[in-house]
Amino acid sequence: MEKKNILTGDRPSGKLHLGHYFGALKPRIELQDKYNTYVLIADVQALTDNFNNPERVSQNVREVAIDNLSVGIDPNKSVILIQSMIPEIAELTVYYSNLVTIARLYRNPTVKNEINQKQHLFGNKGEGVTYGFLGYPVSQAGDITAFDGALVPVGEDQIPVLEQTREIVRKFNSIYGDTLVEPEHLLSENPRIKGLDGNEKMGKSLGNAIFLSDPEEEVSKKIMKAVTDPQKIKKDDPGNPDVCMVYYYHKLVNKTTLEKVCEECKKGTRGCVQCKQELIAKMMEFLKPIQEKRKYYEDHPEIVDEILIEGTKKAQLKAKEVMKRVKKSMKINYFE
Repeated sequence: MEKKNILTGDRPSGKLHLGHYFGALKPRIELQDKYNTYVLIADVQALTDNFNNPERVSQNVREVAIDNLSVGIDPNKSVILIQSMIPEIAELTVYYSNLVTIARLYRNPTVKNEINQKQHLFGNKGEGVTYGFLGYPVSQAGDITAFDGALVPVGEDQIPVLEQTREIVRKFNSIYGDTLVEPEHLLSENPRIKGLDGNEKMGKSLGNAIFLSDPEEEVSKKIMKAVTDPQKIKKDDPGNPDVCMVYYYHKLVNKTTLEKVCEECKKGTRGCVQCKQELIAKMMEFLKPIQEKRKYYEDHPEIVDEILIEGTKKAQLKAKEVMKRVKKSMKINYFE
């Protein structure tokens, strides 16, 4: 059977962290063996809320590419591309914008939540929200359909955005004939990774993240500040691992002594400092192969550039093929 196409990717607004790894990168590595995988570095989408700081986006395009390569995304299996270098995506976005009302975009739960989270940018009532930010689900429809994306890996919070793409595809096909592939979501089995402070979300802006590129000194500093059981006052007090972020991270990177960590914590024979120091060692053990690979790509930027150039070229061929179909269906394939 012909492999289905998957569209996945990252916004280049900063280096990637453990939340990205367990939520998106790890399953992405497995998916690249089963599907034709397009990994989109979504710089245009990142500009919707970084329009006043474009350097932050452009500087992180290669960083995000390196993070993907360092964890095991194989350019021989996956196509890694830069969004802004595929003009067909922008063109599709224009066509699709005629199929979506402003009211529908404002009703999108994901968009509403993000507008509320970015009050510093758009005002507390969202009166400063830009056309580009409000319309990013339309742009995302362009991303997905430009490569005949049949599957899109998402977390639960992103399902409403993908549903917007599905609506656009159905409407387009109902007006112009069967042209576009309607994507389905591939729900991530991995839960959202919590931050070191216990926040339900690990995030760059929240200051609660361990980045894949963090050196040991930085990892140590962050883990030593991690939230533990507030009821465990003294070293020999029994603790509750279920409310401790240190144990939470042990579960992610420490499979060998996890049971021991849990039992000793409950019995009060393990102090928090000792537990944190062990976690630092396990975390660096986990990060070391990723960081060694990252160092190789940092020392050979020309290899990273070549991967991005070749990947974008492959993606352009596919996007042109889709655009040819779209224009034929819309009766705007003049002189052909």
